[in-house]
Amino acid sequence: MAIRLVAALIVLLLAFSQADLARFRDFAWFRAWLAQLRFAEGGGRVAIAIALPVIVCALLQAALRDWAFGLAGVIFAVLLLAWCFGPREPEADIDAVLTAADAPGREAAAQGLRDDANAEPLPFTAPALVEAAVLAGLRRRFGVLFWFFLLGPAGALLYRLAQVAANDGGDLDLRTRDAARRFAAAMDWLPAHLMVLAMALVSDFEAVLHAWRAWHAQPGRSPWELEPGFLAAVARSGVDADIEAGDGGAVADVSDPLQELADARRLLVRVLVVWLAVAALIVLAGWIT
Repeated sequence: MAIRLVAALIVLLLAFSQADLARFRDFAWFRAWLAQLRFAEGGGRVAIAIALPVIVCALLQAALRDWAFGLAGVIFAVLLLAWCFGPREPEADIDAVLTAADAPGREAAAQGLRDDANAEPLPFTAPALVEAAVLAGLRRRFGVLFWFFLLGPAGALLYRLAQVAANDGGDLDLRTRDAARRFAAAMDWLPAHLMVLAMALVSDFEAVLHAWRAWHAQPGRSPWELEPGFLAAVARSGVDADIEAGDGGAVADVSDPLQELADARRLLVRVLVVWLAVAALIVLAGWIT
């Protein structure tokens, strides 16, 4: 766990230093590999496509663990984690919207927050932007971090390949695409709940808890449903509560897309700090015991 925390800190420092990591995050090889598996469909095709690269990664992870006093393992973890983040940093896309010169530029920049480039255009409204920003944070960073902390580099690769198959898997049959999306949603469920917990700590606790309960109280919803849609509702509620409380020093206006998006960016940074603090405490507890 200590090695994983060190690797995560190194990669996050690179990400926040405006290093251009996006150009290295190319998963065209996986899309080509997925396209070759035409003999299978549905969940079987997804399982074969993802399992083989992840197994190879796990074997390399185990082989490099003790090389050069663990330095080889750290380097491998840093490279895998930096590769599996993204494709772009969520803060970069949010800042592109906030710093655009005019309304058309802001609306065009907002499309970068979408996970699926083939999805419907993102409307330039406060709720839509907050939802897109928080889900981008989940799928570009927090989901990767959770599975990296849990399973190491193989976990980060497992999460990223699941997202690629679900959102950018090329010309897949309907059964395979549906299976990929259900698997990706299941991979999101645990990290999304941990993000909600962190939001409750750094934002308005009552607003966050109420939004989580209200989402699950909708007809047909279940607390154990493997669907991370509750995260968007919770984030919108938390951001609204922060703005109404004067977060950021601006006049409270929960309908202002730019003000809401700026507060969503601050919320994501706070959640990241909580996650890293918890990981550090786990490492310290392991050393003490």
